[in-house]
Order: sequence, then structure tokens, then C-alpha cells
Amino acid sequence: MPQSFSITDIGLRREMNQDYIFASDLPLGNLSCLYLVADGMGGHRAGDYASKYTVETVVDHVAGTEGEDPEELLGEAYRIANTQIRLKAARHREFYGMGTTLVSCTICGDMLLVANVGDSRLYNFHRGELTQVTVDHSLVEEMVRAGTLDRKLARIHPERNVITRAIGAEDQVRVDFFRVPLSECGIILMCSDGLTTMVEDEEICEILRSSRDLEEKAAVLVARANNEGGSDNISVILIDTSPAVHRSDTEL
Repeated sequence: MPQSFSITDIGLRREMNQDYIFASDLPLGNLSCLYLVADGMGGHRAGDYASKYTVETVVDHVAGTEGEDPEELLGEAYRIANTQIRLKAARHREFYGMGTTLVSCTICGDMLLVANVGDSRLYNFHRGELTQVTVDHSLVEEMVRAGTLDRKLARIHPERNVITRAIGAEDQVRVDFFRVPLSECGIILMCSDGLTTMVEDEEICEILRSSRDLEEKAAVLVARANNEGGSDNISVILIDTSPAVHRSDTEL
């Protein structure tokens, strides 16, 4: 069984926290575990509602559905959430234009299954190296991949917050799936862009190397983002998938 710690923080410049997270190390429905990070967008309270409602919709669907393939199950849950967010936005003026990113993962046998829409991220920290598993659905990522923008400059680009795919943005949502062999996984980091726009990957990697305690690592990541300006809400889920989580503290 994996071991996780999750934290969300309003940051220093926002009036409310529009991030919403969920973490279960225990089985949920047909899944062995489930972790989600959503970063809402929209006017006053709309982004807050979008992220919370989306996560709760996915969790409820997973918990109430049996016997489906995990990828199909998550894909259907994302589509249901997308439809419901679109309907809410159409019926309630105050929710017009709302949406949310959503990244999730679960363990299926010997594989880590990841589903993503938007620019919240999932990283794999394994053998001292940090690798981004998800691909951002953002304007700057498209520019980087097209060769018109250096990746280092993408973090400070004025349009870095423009995302090209989100739950609630269009009638049909496209979900990216990734699979990583569990044997190649260590600590999984899931986060909203409130962390990654403030803290560079190299610094995140140093923090993950520095301590065995997930709670301390997560707290340091959030503190570092706030120390760098805390311009957005900050959400972090750390999941230890390594065999070490099954050993006692004395063995560590």
C-alpha cells in the first residue's frame, strides 16, 4: 500500500483557495488508491466551485462503479465531471466560464496510471532524479514544443497561465493517460502550478532528496513557493510508492 501526505495553501496573494485535492491510500471502488489535484478558474467563487465539484464528482463515480478497466473508469469520470460543470455554468450566471485542471493517479498492479487535463502536474522522483510525467496543456508548453520559446523562460512568460485544455472548457474533454512501471517509481509529486511557477524543478528535486518524511517535504515545498512570492494557491500531494514504506522506522 502506498503512503501519502497532502497539503493545500492559499498562498500570499489570493483571497480564496481555488485548488481542491483528494488523497486515499486505501481502495476506492475498483481502484486500489486514488489521488487528485484540481486548480479551478473563473470569477468570484466559480473556480473554487469548479475544482471542488469536479473532484467530488470523480470520487463519487469511482466509489460507485465496479468492474470497469481503471483507464476507462477515470476517463468516464472526467467526462461526467466535464458535462456537469458545463451544465452548471450554463444554468447559473455566476458560474459562467468556470473550469478546472485535473490530474489524478492510481496504482494498477505493477503500473502507475496517470490521467491529466490542464497544467497541474505529476512528477516521478526516482533514484535522485525528478521527471515530469504529465504534459502541460498550456500555451507556453505548445510554444516550447514548437521551438519558439526556451523552457527556462516559460516559467516567467506573461502568458504562462493560459491553458489550452480544462474540465469545463469545451463540450468534449480530451484526457491524456500515462503509465509508468511501478518498479521505476519512487516518490510521486502531484501539484498545482502555484508550486511550479514559483519553484524550479532543480530546487524541487533538492527538497525531495533532503528528508525521508513526506509531511516535512511537502511543508518545505509550500514554504519555498511562498518565500518566492506565493502568487497563487499551492497544492502538493506526495506519494511514496517505494518498498521502504512497508518497512518500520527503525529499518529506515
